[in-house]
Amino acid sequence: MQRPTPITPLTGTTDPDQPMSRRRFLARGGAAAIGASGTLAGLGCRREEEPEPIKVGILHSQTGTMAISETSLRDMELFAIEEINAAGGVLGRMLDPVVKDTRSRFDDLFPKRARELLVDEKVDVVFGCWTSSSRKAVQPVFEQHGGLLFYPLQYEGNECSPNIVYTGSLPNQQVLPAVDWLRSLSGGAKRRFFLVGSDYVFPWTLDHVIGTHLEATYPDTEIVGRAYRPFGHRDFETVVGEIVASGADVVINAINGDSNLHFYNELARQEVRASDIPVLATSIGEDELRGLLPEVVEGHLAAWNYFQSIETDRNHRFIEAFQKEHGEDRVISDPMESAYAAVYLWKIAAELAGRPDPVSVRAALAKNIQFEAPGGLISIDPRNQHAKKRCRVGRIRSDRQFDIVYEAPRMLTPDPFPQASFPGWRCDWTRGGLTEGAAVDVRP
Repeated sequence: MQRPTPITPLTGTTDPDQPMSRRRFLARGGAAAIGASGTLAGLGCRREEEPEPIKVGILHSQTGTMAISETSLRDMELFAIEEINAAGGVLGRMLDPVVKDTRSRFDDLFPKRARELLVDEKVDVVFGCWTSSSRKAVQPVFEQHGGLLFYPLQYEGNECSPNIVYTGSLPNQQVLPAVDWLRSLSGGAKRRFFLVGSDYVFPWTLDHVIGTHLEATYPDTEIVGRAYRPFGHRDFETVVGEIVASGADVVINAINGDSNLHFYNELARQEVRASDIPVLATSIGEDELRGLLPEVVEGHLAAWNYFQSIETDRNHRFIEAFQKEHGEDRVISDPMESAYAAVYLWKIAAELAGRPDPVSVRAALAKNIQFEAPGGLISIDPRNQHAKKRCRVGRIRSDRQFDIVYEAPRMLTPDPFPQASFPGWRCDWTRGGLTEGAAVDVRP
């Protein structure tokens, strides 16, 4: 792991070949674009006394294999921005979202668009990414230019950057509690695990963490197989055949994007039922389930921190407000709730700091800020800028929602470097930052 550089003010040069995007102009709807006089701020007609808006970046794939998941994050972040603008903005200033489509191209377009947001648009913060490949591709850009990225996805850990705030969960807050539950009597006392995922760093690292956890905690458990396939892969006949032949009694699924549709359809085609070999997903939720027939997925499992089916008044109001804006057929998943919380956590930090720039916001993050999210209280651990979260396991119902079958009894403190998996590695920005241990190769 490369040691990240300290966060610094934004620097860079402007690329004259990058015009204002139409999406950026359209995203300024409502209070973000129209001043009290009714004139369009985007056309330079802002009244003299009206404060300059705060530019914020949104960096997601709206086309390509990851569009099935990332377009909903864009919608949720814009929804939160609209709420904030309707309530008066941040520090008395409207938020001006600049939206970039990265087209599911992790290695080239993600860092290019990130640089455009930081250098050309000079945004104060970026909300974005889904895959770990995209996050790792933009991390050096944020560290070079002193930007601040709020990353809303659960991920594999083994990372800690001063330029990233991680509002999703780590393995010790999502997958490892779910694995412990699967090993328990209430979870079926599973012993033979098959690990399947997309062929990139998140599933590789996750499988390493699961393997070391099982070895250290449950020596009678066996990993009976692993299979990785590229992004966008469609033919899972061989993989499902391997699962059946292995004698697995549970599958951990770390496939990302629309490949999940083909994986679950193939399970159904080969008559692999949840009652026989349940699949516990780490990257498929309510939003992705819209593309699958209920009879294909019913009974299978997912591990998240949030489910739309959480029965609280706060969550019901949240769902109603989002569906009123985007349609009654829309559903809300864990990454969407995390993306929503990320915008509000940034707002709280900016207002606490009295300034929206990355340096000031990061200083405010060290004060243990928190937000009452639809799924419960979320706070940022100042030591590593990851969120404290509660693990939940849900079983897919016939309506493609989840029955919550397990909930951790308490909020779980984020640990990017479980010592069983990454001995010697630690992160504490309040005490010197990153401590490096021996290099760990997670590649299969």
